[in-house]
Formats: sequence, structure tokens, C-alpha cells
Amino acid sequence: MARIRCAPPRIAAADTRRVLPPPKRADAELLTPEHRAWREAVLQRAGHRCEAIEGGRRCEVRAPARLFADHIRERRDGGAGLDPANGQCLCGRHHTLKTARARAERMAAPVG
Repeated sequence: MARIRCAPPRIAAADTRRVLPPPKRADAELLTPEHRAWREAVLQRAGHRCEAIEGGRRCEVRAPARLFADHIRERRDGGAGLDPANGQCLCGRHHTLKTARARAERMAAPVG
């Protein structure tokens, strides 16, 4: 009985992405000395520890983990950009969850 052999592929694996996303750029406002001072004030007030509460307990994540000074009411929703009372310290996980929730609410809101 004859054996059938397959030839190896002549084309290497191709990158099927058509358009690469633009590089992420920080909002110019977030690079100002005023915003940096606001960020540091928010983190210091929280003791450089995530302020999220789950199941009645405060999140245990603290510096040196990456922490975010998050606007409680987002700037694009009318929140004060540099008011420390509008800031909270969140770990990456809680910041992502909070931002996604706010974005979903914004997108579900009726237009007009």
C-alpha cells in the first residue's frame, strides 16, 4: 500500500490583524502638577491602601501594589477634577470594575 505524504505549508503563519489600535495616550490634564498633587493627596488620605469595600470588608491591597487615584464621580460625568473629596484610592481590580460599571451606566442612559 502506498503512503501519502503531505507537503509542509509554504506560507508561514500570517498576522490577520488589519489595523493596530492607536497607542494609548494619557489625557494632558492628568500630567499636570495639579493633578499629581491631587493624586498624592488621595493616596495619602487612604494610607496607600485600596478603599473598596466588598462583603463588608475593606480590600487588603496596599502599596507597593499599583494603586489608582480614582474620581468617584468621573470627570466626563461632571465630577470635580481636582477636589480630593471626589477621589478614592483603588487597586487595579477595583478600578477596572468601577470604571466598567460607570461606562455601562453612561452607555445605557437615554440620549437627549
